[in-house]
Order: sequence, then structure tokens, then C-alpha cells
Amino acid sequence: MMTVMLLGLATAMGLPGSEEVVSLVSALGTAGGVSAFVSAFVIASTFSYAVAQRRRELGLLRLAGATSAQVRRTVLIEALLLGVVASATGCVLGRIAAPHLVRRLGEVGMAPPGITLGQQQWPLHAAFWTGLLVALGGAAVAARRAGRVGPLDALRTADLDTGVMTAGRWFWGLGLLLTAAVLVVMSLVTEPAELLRRKTYTVRPMVLICACGLLAPVLARPLLGLVTRLPARWTGYAGRLVGGSARAAVRRTGAVAAPVLVSVALAGSLAGALGTVGAARTAEARARTAADFVAVPDAASAGALTTALRAVPGVTVSPTAPTALSVVEADGTVVRSEARTAEPAALAATTRLPVAAGSLSALDDGAIVLPREWGATRPGAPVEVVRADGSRTTLRVAAVLRDGLADNGLYVTARNAPGARVDRLDIKLTAAADGTTPDRLRVAAHRFGTTLATREEWLAATDPAASRVAWLRTVLVLGLALTYTGIALANTLVMSTADRRRELALLRLAGATRAQVIRLVTAESVLVVAVGAVLGCAVTAVQLGTMHAGLAVLSVDAPLTVPWRPLALVSAGGFLVAAPCAALAAAWALRHRPVTVAGR
Repeated sequence: MMTVMLLGLATAMGLPGSEEVVSLVSALGTAGGVSAFVSAFVIASTFSYAVAQRRRELGLLRLAGATSAQVRRTVLIEALLLGVVASATGCVLGRIAAPHLVRRLGEVGMAPPGITLGQQQWPLHAAFWTGLLVALGGAAVAARRAGRVGPLDALRTADLDTGVMTAGRWFWGLGLLLTAAVLVVMSLVTEPAELLRRKTYTVRPMVLICACGLLAPVLARPLLGLVTRLPARWTGYAGRLVGGSARAAVRRTGAVAAPVLVSVALAGSLAGALGTVGAARTAEARARTAADFVAVPDAASAGALTTALRAVPGVTVSPTAPTALSVVEADGTVVRSEARTAEPAALAATTRLPVAAGSLSALDDGAIVLPREWGATRPGAPVEVVRADGSRTTLRVAAVLRDGLADNGLYVTARNAPGARVDRLDIKLTAAADGTTPDRLRVAAHRFGTTLATREEWLAATDPAASRVAWLRTVLVLGLALTYTGIALANTLVMSTADRRRELALLRLAGATRAQVIRLVTAESVLVVAVGAVLGCAVTAVQLGTMHAGLAVLSVDAPLTVPWRPLALVSAGGFLVAAPCAALAAAWALRHRPVTVAGR
């Protein structure tokens, strides 16, 4: 994953600068970061369970005279050897796959057409060493736990997990939860819009996922009891056996649930965040547009069209034009922004801008309207600006707008926007309008080759909701990570089921048929996947809840957007992977006679 993403990133960074290239670099960088996180999380979970599986073996080493440091080194050296082989293999496979990914990015419109993979070699080195560090980092905690295995653990035969929640696990689990809560509260107090930015809503779920992973032994038991309550009543002994086995082996439960947790949480959080931001932008645009009609004039005929439309009785016409305007901050920093020219009275009639202080009617040739994020929050305060032609002037603040999601921008009069050309005409019907007014407006616009759009048509045409490319970026970020978690889930199920040969043989000797044992193992795996999916949905709910809290502070009335489809698809994928893998692994584990296996 890292090789593919870094090779794509190196190729994108070599392209000529443009908004499309910046977006591609951001998407590939995010995908690489998510890939590294998912790899480290799954490796840490798998190594932790592997050490728990081998406690008798490690105990025998201690009994034979090995020190704690020697046991730790043994686990780390294994991780090092596996990491070298796996990273080298991954680099080869990634180098083969990268050209196909880059070509596909060009085909779907995420990159310039005809893009080809570059010849840089540093991504291969970076990916190899990143893979090795991820392997060692993921195994470090497991190695420390392996060093604490005592000689008497060699005599242990029971599969009941005890002492899983260590002091360190409590500390880091609760600490990460507290960190996430503090970051959210600070953002709500200082900069609510930060909660709605891609970097924030990509990183924050990772903190919650790590917290849930560490606290999984505490969270899994009540969830298992809740999920198995009805099946236990309906199926008798089978339901109780499945639930009891999962609750007793919480390390195994946590290892199987971990890939499901991370996949459901990331898919739900990222898809839900994208949908929430898109829905919020749509709601904000709808709330701020008061015009009944909108026209997009040709630059050459904008003035004449404005005059013709204003000649129709019963309308207010607001012409606006884009212009570049830079604000000089208190420390002398010049910040460039997009601004629009407007006529104060017409602007107030055709828009519902979120004015926090001052009044739009105070806008004139010596004034400016700007968002609160610029810092000049007091009407009448002086603001130094640099106009499009490079000239500087000082304007007073006429009105301050509340910060929102859309680009509130800055508003000035045409005198402070040299060279600006009208590109939009907002038209509002007044009380003097009658039933013929819309037709007369259309006739006037048609004479200049301009189509008059109704408010609904305009909003639909300029809907700021998530675009196709934005969804493709999300798929790019999640695609390989979800594939990896599916492989990890299958691997963990096979590993854990193979370790239960003696337990399954004892069930056979107790009277269970081979088919019953396979069904029990499959049901337990499906149950644990359900627990992981519930935890992932909980992370998604917290993510979306914080985003809606930020929207509420920003006074954006956005609908609740729940990513039902991604959550359902990823959860179903977990079940589809778990059931056959568990059944096949159980069938393989039962291939020998129960008496022979139980006697080992």
C-alpha cells in the first residue's frame, strides 16, 4: 500500500502546479497516512494475540533459563525478519501495481489524462523502511508483554484470559479518549470550522479507534452479552456456548474484532464526514440565496442586460463581480482572498448573509464586509487592503459575517475592484411584481442570449455538495486499507481457529458432531465481527456528532447524514469474509481424530 501511494505521490508532485494536482497530492498523501495507520493498528493487534497464543512456549523458554530481555529480543527479531521479507515483497508488488493505479487515476478524472508513472526511486526506499518501522512498532508492545511471561505460564492450559486490562492499557485507552474529547471541545470553543476540515475528520477517528482497540476487553463483554441475549434464548446451549467462548477469550475476540472495527469506523467516518459537509454546504447555500431568479450574463453585455432587467417593473437586480482582494493583517502579512463587488441595497434584498455585527447598508466606497475569521470583528474598524491592480487603501468595516462553511468572501463596491466584470445577476421580485413579471424578465434576458434560471434551478446547478471527484478521493483513501483489513481478518480467524484444535476436539468428545462444531466456530466468528461493527459504528456516531456540534456553533442548519450504505457494505464484507474463513479453518482443525488431538 505504501509503495503504491508513494510512487503515485512522487508522480503527482512532478506535475505542473494546478488545483487538480494539489487535490491529487492531498488525496494520495492522506491515503498513505491511512494505510500506515491501519497497518500499524492491525499488526499491533495481531502480534499481541500471537504473544498470548504462545505464552506456554514463552513460559518454557523462561523455565529453561531465558531472561525477560532475551524473550523480548526473540519477539522483536521475529518481527524484524518478517518485516524485512514482507516489506521487500510489498515493494515489488507495489512497483508492479503502481502504473495501473496512476493510469486509472487519469481515466476517472482525478489526474491529468495520459499521466504515466515517474521513475523516482525514493518511494521504494521510503516504503520499505516505513513497513519495517511499522512492523517493529506494532510488535514493540507485544514484545514487552512477552518479557513479562513467567516460567509458571508453561504449565497453563486453560484458555480463559485474565489480567488483560493492564494499568498501561487503562492509561492509554482512557488517555486517548480524553485527548479526543479535549481536542473537540477546544475546536468548538476556538475554531468550529476546524472540525469540518478533511485533515481533522481523517485523523480524529484514528484516535478513537486506538482508544476502542485498547478498551476492547472492557467494551466487548457487555456488547457480547447484549448481542447474544436473544440467540441464547432461541438456541439453548449453542447460543450460550458461543457467547461464553467469546467472552472467555477476550484477546481472541479483540484480535478478530480489530480489523472490523478499523474498517467500519474509517469507512463510516470518512463517508459520513464527506456527506455531512456536502449536505451542510447545500443547506447553507439554500439559506443564503433569497433571489427568485439568477442570470449569468456575457461579460460584454452584462451592463446592458442589467439595465434591461431593471427596466421591468417590480424587480430588484443585484449585479456582482469577482475580484482579487488582499487583506493586510496587523503583523503586516498580506493574505489574498476572493471578493465580490456589490451594491449595498440590492445585495441586502437578494441575499441572506449571516451578519454578526454591523449592517450591509453601511457598505459604500470606503467600506468593506468581511467574515469574522479575518479578526476585524468591530464595525468601523480600519482594514488595510490591496486591490486587484496592486493599489493599497484603508477601508472601514461595514459589517462582519459569521464564519460558515462556504466561502463568505469579502464584499466591496465596484470602485474598489478595478477591472472586475459582472458574472452574476440576482433578481428579487418585489411587492409590485405581477404574474407577467417572470415572462418579461425571460424576454429581456433572451434578447442578450442569457438564460434566466429560477432559484431552485440555480441551486441545483451550483450544488456545493460532495462532487464525484471528492467521492473518488474517499474511495482511494479507503480502498486499499479496506482490502488489507479484510486480509487481516481472514488471517486472524485462521490463526485463532488453528490454535483451538484441542478445544474443538474436546467438544467432539463431549458429543457434538463435526457439523455442530463448525457451526459453533462460524457463529462465534460472526458474533465477534458484529461486535467490531458495533464499535466501528460507535466511532462513526461520535465523529458525526462532533461535526454536527461544530455546524450548530457555526449556525448551519444541516440535516443529519448517516452513511448507511458504506456502513452496511463494509459490515457485510466482514461477515462474508469471516463466515467461510472460520468454517474452513474449523473443518481443517477437525481433520484428525478427536482422541488423538485431545491427548496431545
